[in-house]
Amino acid sequence: MSKTRKLVFMALLTALELTVWVIEGQIPAPIPVPGVKLGLASVVTLTAMVLMGRKEAGAILLARIILSALFAGSFSAILFSLAGGVLSWAVMAALVRLFPERLLWVVSVFGAIAHNAGQLLAAAAVTRTAAIFWYGPALLAAAIVTGAFTGLGAMYLVRTLDRYRDGPAGQ
Repeated sequence: MSKTRKLVFMALLTALELTVWVIEGQIPAPIPVPGVKLGLASVVTLTAMVLMGRKEAGAILLARIILSALFAGSFSAILFSLAGGVLSWAVMAALVRLFPERLLWVVSVFGAIAHNAGQLLAAAAVTRTAAIFWYGPALLAAAIVTGAFTGLGAMYLVRTLDRYRDGPAGQ
């Protein structure tokens, strides 16, 4: 893949991830626990990790976090996004090469757990109380369900996009 093509694909995935993040913000939380979201934007991060590499996926994630912080307009939004997103990315980056594509959902579950752990740590630091960790079990259960769901989404997106990685037939 040429540098230009790679940059264009990264920009496309960044725009897609940001769009999914904005749309997800309009969807009510699946359970009434603060911080629980579907995590649909991670479908794009994991897909980028598989198709392009860990570094590129990290760049896409950071670009989305920065752009979404501009939309959200608060320091706490970027703090929680960075804490969860970077820890999730690190865990998925460590595991993505250890699991075959058909088990991307497992990588995603561990990424979702790490994301929630990062956000809990950030919340504990901001509130200066360990009581926030009482949310841990609910967030763990939510991470398993949502992580499996988003991992399956990434698996199918990888399969679809992989067919077009080198361009349409005849190019």
